[in-house]
Amino acid sequence: MSGTYDFDDEPDAPGSGELEREAETFVPTLFYGSADEFVRKQLRYKYRRQITRPGRGNFRWRAAWWKSEEAISRIEALWRAWEKARQDPAAMSDWWLTHCDRHMAVLLSSDGPYAGSEDESKPGDPLPYTAPPAGYFAPDNQTDALI
Repeated sequence: MSGTYDFDDEPDAPGSGELEREAETFVPTLFYGSADEFVRKQLRYKYRRQITRPGRGNFRWRAAWWKSEEAISRIEALWRAWEKARQDPAAMSDWWLTHCDRHMAVLLSSDGPYAGSEDESKPGDPLPYTAPPAGYFAPDNQTDALI
């Protein structure tokens, strides 16, 4: 076979495309399986504010947070940004400042999606929480033992 060379007989060398294709198909495993698991096991314990009824204080939250389409969308974005930031610990500060503080300011505001909520909490308590109906969100990725 003089003058011809079959490249398919050679193993792929670095930079030949196979490694790049593998990198493109790699999807990191999510730590939490859903926005609900993120709220239930992470956010409500890390972002503690005294929640009050209208006319009694500054912060509103609804234990059934998932009953607001705006809240679901914002918390889904927070969760996905957190999942990305956890891959790079240096990015966690940016997550707090750029994502969490901004979304939570809207969610907890007296004119936000929970403006009329009657739910309350004491200073230092986790944000109030009511479980959604079974099957409303994907199953958990973490066991309760990790909380």
